[in-house]
Amino acid sequence: MRLNLLRAGIDNAKELHAMQVEAFKELLEKYQDFDTSPANEGVEKVEARLKQDFTFYYFICIGQQKVGAVRIIDKKETGKNKRISPIFILPEFQGRGIAQEAIRLCEEMHGSENWELDTILQEQRNCHLYEKMGYRQTGRMEVVNERLTLTFYEKKRNS
Repeated sequence: MRLNLLRAGIDNAKELHAMQVEAFKELLEKYQDFDTSPANEGVEKVEARLKQDFTFYYFICIGQQKVGAVRIIDKKETGKNKRISPIFILPEFQGRGIAQEAIRLCEEMHGSENWELDTILQEQRNCHLYEKMGYRQTGRMEVVNERLTLTFYEKKRNS
């Protein structure tokens, strides 16, 4: 599997939004997190992020096929964390190691140290993925509702 990242621009907002909704809709149905789920965001929120000079959106591609996307927040400040928010793989491509490889590529492009992200504590596959990639829970938790708690991760150096 040859994976690559393709930088997305403002012209890609609708496509990114549609993929994001598709990728997160099952989690939205499961956790009913209508205020925080990427599946419930409007396209204008994706557009606003694309206009930020510290936001880097990439389509995750296998060959020419777009199978997901990742947003990197990188203010390029020494000692400041870069942030993954969000990363998603379309449902039919999940479970193939694509997210893991995409994170590795992002770390190659933006530097391997000082990263952060958050994920759903109840989604053990996600937690396992990030821990396998060298991310460690910070201890910070945020209860969204009775079904869903966010847990925060950090990666200080290449692990």
